[in-house]
Order: sequence, then C-alpha cells, then structure tokens
Amino acid sequence: MVAQCVPKAVFCLLSALRFHNLTTQIPHEVYIALPAGAWRPRLDFVSLHIAHFSSASLAEGVESHDVEGVAIQVFSPAKTVADCFKFRNKLGVDVAIEALRETLNERRASPSEIAHFAKINRVSNVMRPYLESFT
Repeated sequence: MVAQCVPKAVFCLLSALRFHNLTTQIPHEVYIALPAGAWRPRLDFVSLHIAHFSSASLAEGVESHDVEGVAIQVFSPAKTVADCFKFRNKLGVDVAIEALRETLNERRASPSEIAHFAKINRVSNVMRPYLESFT
C-alpha cells in the first residue's frame, strides 16, 4: 500500500533487510528513502520512517520487485548494508553488523559490492574493519 501511495519511495534500511530476510529485527515502521528535499507523505494506516538520500545515493542499488501485483522498489542487499552503517547511530551498530554478517554468510553480495556502496555513502573507513573481519 505504501508503494502505491508513494510511488517514488524506495524501501530501505530495516524494511529492505526484512524484505531480503537478512535480519531478525521486526520493524515497527516502514522505512522508505526519498530524494533530499522531497515532501513528507503522511499516511494514516502506517507509520513511516523517511530517510532522505542524495541523488547519487538514491540512484544506485535499486531493485524492482513484484509483490502481489504491485511493483515496488527496494535497495539491494549490498546497498542496504552500507545504508545501515551510514545510519548506525539511529539503527544501532548491532543491526548493521548483523546485516553485514547475514549478507556475506548467505552470499547475497560480495565484499567488493558492499565496499562500492560504502564508498558512495562515505562510510568506507567505518566499514573496513568489519568487512575484513568477516572475509
């Protein structure tokens, strides 16, 4: 329903992790990414957590999926892991580390793919020790 009401939204962070089955967390809000400066939609039927992304960060790593006949946009596992490290102060470092570990263990993304998105998000230095420890 969120994808229909906010067609430019890209599901991100905990919602994307949950979509890809890469977390044990159960999000209490629907996490969506919108361009910086975009209007904040208000929906009565669900609580939204809106993250504003730069155009460069919003343009890469987007996958389209069909869910019950509705086309939705979700960030890829590699992009989602890098985003979790970018928003680690809001989500928690434990969530970001779990996402990285699960993504690598399930071979959903390579370390080089994750490093690519970490560079775009400017979190390469933060992620490097964790990437090295899991590979």
